[in-house]
Amino acid sequence: MNCDLIQRMISIREELHRIPEIAGKEVKTAAVIRRELAKIPGIRILKPFLETDTVAFIDGKAPGKNVTLRADIDALAVTEETGAEFASGIPGMMHACGHDVHTAILLGAAEVLAARRGEFAGSIRLVFQPGEESKAMARDLIAAGALLEPVPDFSAALHVEPGLPAGTVGVKNGCMASSCIHFKVEFTGRGGHGSLPHLSRNPVLAAVSAVNELQYVVTNWIDVQKPAVISICNINGGQMDNVIPESCTFGGTLRSLDNETAGELRDALQSICQGAAALHRVRCDIRFSGDYPAVINTDSGVKIACQAAEAAGLPVHNLSESAMSSEDFSCFMLSSRDGVFIRLGAGEDQPPLHNVKFLPPPEVVDAGIRYMTSVALTALGSQE
Repeated sequence: MNCDLIQRMISIREELHRIPEIAGKEVKTAAVIRRELAKIPGIRILKPFLETDTVAFIDGKAPGKNVTLRADIDALAVTEETGAEFASGIPGMMHACGHDVHTAILLGAAEVLAARRGEFAGSIRLVFQPGEESKAMARDLIAAGALLEPVPDFSAALHVEPGLPAGTVGVKNGCMASSCIHFKVEFTGRGGHGSLPHLSRNPVLAAVSAVNELQYVVTNWIDVQKPAVISICNINGGQMDNVIPESCTFGGTLRSLDNETAGELRDALQSICQGAAALHRVRCDIRFSGDYPAVINTDSGVKIACQAAEAAGLPVHNLSESAMSSEDFSCFMLSSRDGVFIRLGAGEDQPPLHNVKFLPPPEVVDAGIRYMTSVALTALGSQE
């Protein structure tokens, strides 16, 4: 790989790391991406489908299949503690999930692939996606038409992974990342004095009843052979010791390793919460958001990923377990004829994703560019 290219992409990664922006607000990030793509001959940049996305094409020497490569670009609302010279310059914001690395990798791969466009038939779509964290904006981007004309024959993405040796390609047949549904449940009753509970309708009791009953869903509602997780992550209701509040809310996530079980978890949550509301004579409103389908790798997609890694000189690690974290690249895979999602090793001594000290080493950029370039060419059939 060209050393000058790698150094430039490492510098861009550092530039992006200094300007982290949260989901849907990636204005400066998108400007950097479009600036760099505009420098590359042979790249056709489209108008945004949302506001901060960038979609571009590299057209080959003749018509053929389409391969879509995706990088997520958003950051997290956490305060960085890495001590890096290029640490975040925006208070309370940080690239704690490596999306700055993903973006630099795809920019580097774009430059390599554009220079080799005379070697392949078909097209390569580059997607720099906003809002992967919490908002699952892949769904919005696809609904706006970003994957039409043409529909992808193959989609590929990667995510840096602490715990794996740097530059290692981690892959697994079947489920790579769980489904995830965010929920917020609000019970609304009738407030009153704590000494006269019979004159009130206590939403706190309904919330507590629902939370307790939800702990039995995985054991009593779901097939024991299918992993599932219900996490209650917050609960809020009332402030005074002697005042029954008007409302009480709780929120969390539902996760599973297949999309059918995800639907069962959602149905169970609705049934239990509505039942608790009826029992305690209060109203229940349930809001779902950030719906992430499970990421399911096909056998054919894994085969292409392994061939691409071998061609790029990168070691392959067969992952034994699915991750219970989620990824909205699943929406790309459901909208494509085939595809693959891999984990790119960020180092065995790295802290976990979303940690305030997470900082992948620069050599990961080189490995990522080699992999993304290779997987595109392999999927197009121009690299055996």
